[in-house]
Amino acid sequence: MGHSERLLTTTTPSKGSSAAAAPELTALQASPNALAAHYSRFRVGERLLLTGHSHQAWPDVGFEAQKQAWLDAAEHVDAKWDLAFERAERVRAGYRRLLGDPHGQIALGNNTHELVLRFLSALPLRRRPRVITTDGEFHTIRRQLDRLAEEGLDVVKVSADPVEAIADRLVDAVDDRAAAVLVSSVLFRNARIVPGLDRVAQRCARVGAELLVDTYHEVNVIPMALESAGLGAAFVVGGGYKYCQLGEGNCFLRIPAGCRLRPAITGWFAEFSALADPSSQGVAYGEGADRFAGSTYDPVSHYRADAVFRFFQDQRLNPALLRVVSQHQVGLLAKAVDDLDADPAVLTRNRSAPLERIGGFLALRSPHAGELSALLKARGVSTDFRDDVLRLGPAPYLSDRQLLDAVGHLGAALGELNR
Repeated sequence: MGHSERLLTTTTPSKGSSAAAAPELTALQASPNALAAHYSRFRVGERLLLTGHSHQAWPDVGFEAQKQAWLDAAEHVDAKWDLAFERAERVRAGYRRLLGDPHGQIALGNNTHELVLRFLSALPLRRRPRVITTDGEFHTIRRQLDRLAEEGLDVVKVSADPVEAIADRLVDAVDDRAAAVLVSSVLFRNARIVPGLDRVAQRCARVGAELLVDTYHEVNVIPMALESAGLGAAFVVGGGYKYCQLGEGNCFLRIPAGCRLRPAITGWFAEFSALADPSSQGVAYGEGADRFAGSTYDPVSHYRADAVFRFFQDQRLNPALLRVVSQHQVGLLAKAVDDLDADPAVLTRNRSAPLERIGGFLALRSPHAGELSALLKARGVSTDFRDDVLRLGPAPYLSDRQLLDAVGHLGAALGELNR
């Protein structure tokens, strides 16, 4: 039986636990999907939402959590922050679980851009004015580095194609002029997993450069363990808007142990743990993740995230299970698309990559990607596209029937292109 078809054994919760047994893959393939009832407000059972790589639906527990945030603010006024900080710490704990980094230092932010900016502001760019990246990075990194290059920063971009050679190119580009390497663990355009980042980390360590890994397309859809992956000394950025189902305002920056960097762009929360020290000279910084902290924020996002993380635990939806579900769904989509037997000049996909080297969505190449996405939207199928790539992103609350129906609509859309 293939990896994408393997059934999961239902586990029994420990005595006294309120958690449900882990669902079997067959229950998530079925119509209706066994999880769909928990997403009633997003109506996932009624819609063909194939944007799971961009933003997944939120379980209903998130709605109740948002209401609780309002009620806590009304009841406790300024004292609400004690409750908010408790929620924030549980969100950090959730990310530690997903990163396989139980003692990791986690800074939180509204989006990855503000966290990447804090990271960049900590680099010794006067002394080491080179930053190395790829031409396959998401806009958060791409746009900011492009703009800094206009201001004189030496930005070196290596090709992201072929993906198997990315690590070699980065290693070759890193020298003692480099302050940092910024690279994704899974490419956002085509879902290809980037191999060999441990070698990049080793090279960075040898020359004294920092490594930042963008894991947004890995966290909670591919099991992670930073130390065993050779990334224990890396900065790691990501967020919960995609595969974690946390909604907006829930991004993280994992800081390696022993970090003494002093980012120039932080908020006053960065000195919380140093405020009581009257001997502090200059701008004070706290320890660990506090060094990269922000300032006053809307805590509603953390109420929602805390509730959703607990929902995933209660439902036994761990990354290992979610990876099996995702691989099954991506494999099902791939076979169904192949069965359309489309003209390769109109629609094709890279069949050279084995399923286990693909992340959480299926990338299809077409010179009509934007038009196909629009035609699918008119037919009730949510997708998106990047340049000439149409992206189909499943989610664990979708049934096999829904995925096959969506590909059926794609076939009809291809027919409309020829009219």
